[in-house]
Amino acid sequence: MAVQYEWHVGPTGSVASRDQFHELGINTYIMPADCDTKDNSTGGDGTRTAAFSTDSIYKGITELAEIYDVQDAGEALVAELNDREQRAIELANSLELTEDLSAAFWFSSTDLGVSPFVAGRLGAPGYMMEKLGIRNVIESDEEWPTIGWESIARADPDVLVIARMDRRRFPADDIEAKREYLRSDPVTREMSAVKNNRIVEMDAHAMSATMRTIYGLESLAEALSTMSFNE
Repeated sequence: MAVQYEWHVGPTGSVASRDQFHELGINTYIMPADCDTKDNSTGGDGTRTAAFSTDSIYKGITELAEIYDVQDAGEALVAELNDREQRAIELANSLELTEDLSAAFWFSSTDLGVSPFVAGRLGAPGYMMEKLGIRNVIESDEEWPTIGWESIARADPDVLVIARMDRRRFPADDIEAKREYLRSDPVTREMSAVKNNRIVEMDAHAMSATMRTIYGLESLAEALSTMSFNE
């Protein structure tokens, strides 16, 4: 059985522990993107010990292809994703973006108005920003730390990337609720990204360390190509 996240089958797995699966004769495989360069024992979404790289995505695809004896398909998928990754980076490089362009990624919040879950510097969004020449205003190594809006507004990112998802666990899971909050709150509405409508919607799964991260990289590069940074 292959899983994307360690918390699915970790010591306190949400499905069951690896030992429980193994007792039933079921082998388990956790994708490297959630294990390599990451400490999941810290609780929550874990803490990165080094920056995420798409090498872990390609490693996972290659290993799964070997496990299921479909190496040719695995090689083709890696080649396709690597090509898409490089083309997105080339697009961003061609834009001659403003020096010290900055951004923040908002995943969700337990309630509108409270400190949001934003992307740390070493996870998948941090990889996207680094590859596209963008500075993450959030400097935490945690995967998704909670940071107050006042602190984010003080950093005043040029671009805000907000997660689009079907989940409705929290009020801020709704992307329209996110947009309304950003426009109406007296702190967030003064941010440059909000005032200049430099808000990018991104599939929430692309913000996690999965192969969809490369699709997120593409969507961010394409969004940047439509923006003006001459205020």
